[in-house]
Amino acid sequence: QYFETYPGVKAYQKQAVADAKENGYSVTLYGRRRPIPELKSSNFMQRSFGERVAMNAPIQGTAADIMKIAMLRVWRRLRSEQLQAKMILQIHDELLIEAPLAERETVARILEEVGLECCGTHGTTAILAMLNDAVKKGGVMASAAVGGLSGAFIPVSEDEGMIHAVHAGSLHLDKLEAMTAVCSVGLDMIAIPGDTPADTISAIIADEAAIGVVNSKTTAVRIIPAIGKQVGEELEFGGLLGSAPVMDVHPFSASRFISRGGRIPAPMHSLKN
Repeated sequence: QYFETYPGVKAYQKQAVADAKENGYSVTLYGRRRPIPELKSSNFMQRSFGERVAMNAPIQGTAADIMKIAMLRVWRRLRSEQLQAKMILQIHDELLIEAPLAERETVARILEEVGLECCGTHGTTAILAMLNDAVKKGGVMASAAVGGLSGAFIPVSEDEGMIHAVHAGSLHLDKLEAMTAVCSVGLDMIAIPGDTPADTISAIIADEAAIGVVNSKTTAVRIIPAIGKQVGEELEFGGLLGSAPVMDVHPFSASRFISRGGRIPAPMHSLKN
């Protein structure tokens, strides 16, 4: 049934074997040749092996070419920016980079490379949606089975670029909330003033719950009231958790709404009965 559903796959396999038999080699999309002398063997097992290689080599070989190009580009980038980070290991479609905490990758800087002057400005949510889409589709293509959580994560305390954007006045709690509608998580590791009323925190959680319920997505709220600290000050967590700038919350109350209680209703998917 598979080949009936996807007839192009069988056609590709037959053509790949035929081309390799004629030329004596297979070719990747980047032009790299892989000799396959087994195709001319009088031994059936050897010949069958050669046919499997002919079908697989253009695909897996092209993937290897892409990885080699990526490794060269990463190495050149690390050198051109005079970073201390080092490429340690290549594992299938992943590169393992060892870097000081100060040089760790930030989602904010990736967003800015696409064309933003500073993370948090108009266009941030759209670019984050595209980044999240690319990460998820890449994971699906690279995996035999899909499970768990994948996508873009935006923990402010662990992202140097987002910390910079907060201090620059470009990134606010409202924008982070909008970003959670298109990425893989909710509000994560965000410090707020220690005197923030409990009703305000409840309202923030309600907003995020609404985003999760309506969009059928994973979401959460991990905000930290920084006791004794005010907006603009820094809260140090230590270790890998880093630090977080204390972010402003709206001064207007939502206590009457919160006192009503209840729950976020599930969205209606159909009016049919």
